[in-house]
Amino acid sequence: MNALIQNFFNSLALGGLYALIAVGYTMVYGILRLINFAHGDIFMMGTYFAFYAITLLLLPWWLGFLFAIFITGLLGYSIEKIAYRPLRSAPRISSLITAIGMSFFLESFAVVVFGGIPKSFNVYPKVFSDVIMMGKTRIPVLTFITIIVTALLFLLLWWLLYKTKTGLAMRAISVDIPATSLMGANVNNVISITFIVGSSFAAVAGILWAMKYPQVQPYMGFTPGLKAFIAAVIGGIGSIQGAIVGGFLLGFLEIMLVGFFPSLAGYRDVFAYVTLVIILMFRPTGIFKIYSEQKV
Repeated sequence: MNALIQNFFNSLALGGLYALIAVGYTMVYGILRLINFAHGDIFMMGTYFAFYAITLLLLPWWLGFLFAIFITGLLGYSIEKIAYRPLRSAPRISSLITAIGMSFFLESFAVVVFGGIPKSFNVYPKVFSDVIMMGKTRIPVLTFITIIVTALLFLLLWWLLYKTKTGLAMRAISVDIPATSLMGANVNNVISITFIVGSSFAAVAGILWAMKYPQVQPYMGFTPGLKAFIAAVIGGIGSIQGAIVGGFLLGFLEIMLVGFFPSLAGYRDVFAYVTLVIILMFRPTGIFKIYSEQKV
């Protein structure tokens, strides 16, 4: 029972991180039908921004984290404006190649500017490393922080999408960009806000990830980004609730299988790919299918 409780909370924390990253993938795809393969590297850049904001600029840890989230949001906005916006009317293969190129650029930029040697991410209060006893179960404080922050961000996203005019415009653009433009919405601004929100979520996930696995390096975004993309596909690419469900499903699958079958720990990364293959075989549209009308 103690192992079950501990694995349950660990699954919630890991699934929440996957879901935070997956939301960025699915928001961009839902609006532009573009897979932003640079999203995992934006996740990585957020951790570096937080690390240097605290160690180089000597900001308090909480202000350094907020500064990193803000700068990462600006990075997402810049990428959309410089790399993706000029290709919006080009063939989709052009945008796809650009996204892959942007991913390589960010990784190479991090190697050149920040260095290829991994750095220890010990810039947060030591109290976060403490544990809370639940009976005989030891749950790290950081696990509860991750779960609470994730839940608050998802509530904030729900409010943005369903209680604001910007969210209404986002949902309208995901259906028909030209018609939404004719209704008076500023399409460019709404798409920019989408990239800012998705990148900010990736920054939060990156900071929490670096606190959980306290090391930052230029290629740290590849595996979490790929798994989050798989989570978005499992949930139904383009569906916000699908990305959240897919992220938690993947987190529970990884933690529970390894927790109860320790001999499978070496195959932990394989579970995501096997799940993806199964979903594509039997429900290629994902758990939450996005329905759209087709004109003929």
